[in-house]
Amino acid sequence: MSMGRGMGQMSRGSFLTEEEKSSKPKVTKELLVRIFSYLKPYWKQMILVLICIIASSLMSVLPSVLTGRIIDEGLIGRNLNALIKLILLSLGVTLGANLIGVLESYLNSWVAQHITFDMRNAMYRHLEQMSQSFFTSNNQGDIITRMTSDIGGVQQVITNTFTSILSNSITLIVALIAMYQKNWLLATIGILIVPLFTIPTRSAGKTRWEITRSAQECNDEINGILNETLSVSGQLLVKLFGKEDHEYEKYEKANRKMIELNIKEGMAGRWFRVVLNTFTSIGPMLLYLVGGLLIMKYDSTVTVGDITVLVSLLGRMYGPVNSLLNIQVDWIRSMALFTRIFEYFDMPVDIQNRENALIPSVPAQGEVEFRHVAFAYEKDRMILKDINFTLKSGDCVAIVGPSGAGKSTIINLIPRLYDVNDGAVLFDGNDVRDLDLHYLRQNIGVVTQDTYLFNGTIRENLLYAKSDATEEELIDACKKANIYDFIEKQPERFEAMVGNRGLKLSGGEKQRLSIARVLLKDPALLIFDEATSALDSISEAKIQEAIDPLVESRTSILIAHRLSTILAADEILVIKDGTIVERGQHEDLVKNGGVYAELYETQFMKTAKKDSASGA
Repeated sequence: MSMGRGMGQMSRGSFLTEEEKSSKPKVTKELLVRIFSYLKPYWKQMILVLICIIASSLMSVLPSVLTGRIIDEGLIGRNLNALIKLILLSLGVTLGANLIGVLESYLNSWVAQHITFDMRNAMYRHLEQMSQSFFTSNNQGDIITRMTSDIGGVQQVITNTFTSILSNSITLIVALIAMYQKNWLLATIGILIVPLFTIPTRSAGKTRWEITRSAQECNDEINGILNETLSVSGQLLVKLFGKEDHEYEKYEKANRKMIELNIKEGMAGRWFRVVLNTFTSIGPMLLYLVGGLLIMKYDSTVTVGDITVLVSLLGRMYGPVNSLLNIQVDWIRSMALFTRIFEYFDMPVDIQNRENALIPSVPAQGEVEFRHVAFAYEKDRMILKDINFTLKSGDCVAIVGPSGAGKSTIINLIPRLYDVNDGAVLFDGNDVRDLDLHYLRQNIGVVTQDTYLFNGTIRENLLYAKSDATEEELIDACKKANIYDFIEKQPERFEAMVGNRGLKLSGGEKQRLSIARVLLKDPALLIFDEATSALDSISEAKIQEAIDPLVESRTSILIAHRLSTILAADEILVIKDGTIVERGQHEDLVKNGGVYAELYETQFMKTAKKDSASGA
């Protein structure tokens, strides 16, 4: 029965897909050395695992050998004492093998878990250090998959693939030796028969594997329909366009196809078991036939017990032989898994501290200078060209320009989310590439248009900026950000939950909370990157009330659509096509009749009229 289960299990997942065949990884010495380097810290435990596998494999074969002695010495020899001793010994060996197997499973799992623990930590630390361009150019789902499924798969590789090769190889060798010790002729017949059983197994297994793949694709299609049409936005769209019947027909068609494939898969498995059970009976019957002929006519030294032992050992060989014949599939998938993981580990960290990075001993002033800065996300498409400007401590610079002009890119270069391609960005007179990253970013506060809040309480989101902030500091920051009145109205006050990404709060409330969070950080330089562009006039006005005094008291950079915000700046920089085309005060720029005047007429004046009409 164990043989049937072992062979039946290989019908699932034991064949490579066309994609896997075309992208088989190249297994090199360097790759193997790198893989086993993760095992090196746990070499003592791995030696124990190896000892357990050898002991368990030896002991698992012994009951089959003892069965022959039970028949010959106990039953046929009519020796009750020998019968009892041999039965007890067989039970003891079986129990011992199982106990050793439990120990081996524990050690194997312990090693696998610790290796995945090490790899996850190393991967997380590596991804934390990757530049912003990595996250903007790579699919988020793929990043999460490398962190979870791929590294999680390493555990299966260690607990299944590696140990399966060892365990099955040792079991097969021990069984072969035991068989040849009993009778070389019967052992040879048994060995010649074994490969024949893999033919129907692989044929039936491949058919079932193809059906299973089709069923999985169909299941993915059904899940896609459910996700699209039963989501909040999806079901609303279906109703508004009156597509209920159309979507039902799509679902019914996919569901019917799924049922048909499930029936095919179930019947393929049923016929497979019929064929398998028939074939697995041939081997033992053939050994009984040849063994009987030897006993009756040619070799009187062969006993009934010997034949029984050989039949039992032959049964134990089917599982390991099938596993080893199909180990190539698991091996290729394992190597592909490690290759995918190592691809991420090998991605260079573009933004990192230089050796002996500078940490100034004096408090930061927040002064910024751009010297002939050029930058491109892609080599053949320049975003910024020869940007030059200086922001003195306590001053405010407003950056305006059409969408896509490069305004946010300028902001991103200051805290080194990206590095310049040419020129230099200076912070307090030091090239930002020479400064310690933590020091630099700790002294820069950025309020973005797309506010991100963690799914926790208001307090937890605020303390993200300063974990040891006092209650007085929290209240003061919230008052400055014009959000404290809202917090006081909440029954839980600072313990109120904000929801996933802050969905329980309005856009204006989230934005003001993010301003309070930045203020708790107490940075030398404040940056507002279109912090009010996506809000209604009332929310925008409340945020403006919070921003205005901050701009007057701190070194700041503003990217804004609101005229009053721009008027508060000491200098306005007008960006177009990645260059500073105009700079100066509001009145002078309007008189020049250039890009700023056009923006003023088409954008800022509309905002001003809107504010005036609403009394904002």
